[in-house]
Amino acid sequence: MMLYVLLTIKLRQIGSAESKKIDQEEEVDREPVASTNAPWAVRRGGWILKLYSNSLSIAFIILFLLSWYLHFYGSWQDHNIEQALKGKPADTMVAYLGQITFWFETFQNWQSEFLSVAAIVILTIFLRQKGSPESKPVDAPHLETGK
Repeated sequence: MMLYVLLTIKLRQIGSAESKKIDQEEEVDREPVASTNAPWAVRRGGWILKLYSNSLSIAFIILFLLSWYLHFYGSWQDHNIEQALKGKPADTMVAYLGQITFWFETFQNWQSEFLSVAAIVILTIFLRQKGSPESKPVDAPHLETGK
């Protein structure tokens, strides 16, 4: 999701409800203006505003790293239990990083994530869901980009 958030800053897909307009700036592109209703980080400014301006992608990279580590740790523990049942010595974390099984599991997870993101970007060009903020209006032309 972090890649999705970052790539949608510059990349566009004609006709996708998930894409920003191709030929014009959008509300999300404007510089933040401090006001009484703005989040505290906007009112504060400086490095806090810079951090807050990138907080969504930062949160997604932290979630990615945390989930990757938890997957790695659980898979490593499971692997070592299987090793013990076979009478073989346990692998260290570093040694387990070289195991093909771990990387197969990891890429299976990533493949499903990329497939789901690609599906929502591409399918929203031609398909609609009335009432959903993830869809263009039902009567919108296929090549109309954005919301």
